[in-house]
Amino acid sequence: MQDLLVAAALFVAAFLLGSVPWGLIISKVFYHTDLREHGSGNIGTTNAIRTMGKVGGYAVFVLDFGKGLLSGVLAWWFSWQFLPGGGLVPGALVSYDTMLAVAFLGCVWGHIFSPWLGFKGGKGIAVAVGCLFVTFGWVGACLELLMFIVLVVATKRVSIGSIAAALSCPFFSLYYFWGDWIAVALCTLAGLTVVWAHRGNIKRLRDGTESRIGDKKKA
Repeated sequence: MQDLLVAAALFVAAFLLGSVPWGLIISKVFYHTDLREHGSGNIGTTNAIRTMGKVGGYAVFVLDFGKGLLSGVLAWWFSWQFLPGGGLVPGALVSYDTMLAVAFLGCVWGHIFSPWLGFKGGKGIAVAVGCLFVTFGWVGACLELLMFIVLVVATKRVSIGSIAAALSCPFFSLYYFWGDWIAVALCTLAGLTVVWAHRGNIKRLRDGTESRIGDKKKA
């Protein structure tokens, strides 16, 4: 029972961490505008670059990416502070891998369903990538990034790379967390939530109206 309470506390902490809307904060503090009133209205990296330029947009990416990394640190700290053997005891109800997956899901959900923005937020890609560097390790995260980059370069559409990377999460989790089905389920849920957050992009892709990198803004 105590292990479940620790996992729940981690989820809340990761959710609150993920909910910090850096895109909106940077746009308001440094650009004196509301990012939600421009472009797609999203607070994530892509709309931030289109609205605030590379400096502002990349700052949003770094800070959102940092939220994901920090959620992994939270998972490590909660595990070693409150779980027997740091969650590495064989047969533990809540394992260290489970805690990594809990932090991953909590941070992604916090970003996508930020309570400070009426439970609306970004699409979770930068945050998820930061999480994956801890959840799957640098090899798994780099493979996800490689898939993203190849598809974006090939199609000129960021959304295609993002959706494909999110859809691959369940398969990576099966490889890294085989046997820990709770961790696999949580990672799968996180990936599918990111896909759901791109539902507007999916519709535009089906309609053939999704913008490409380099497209000129409509007047």
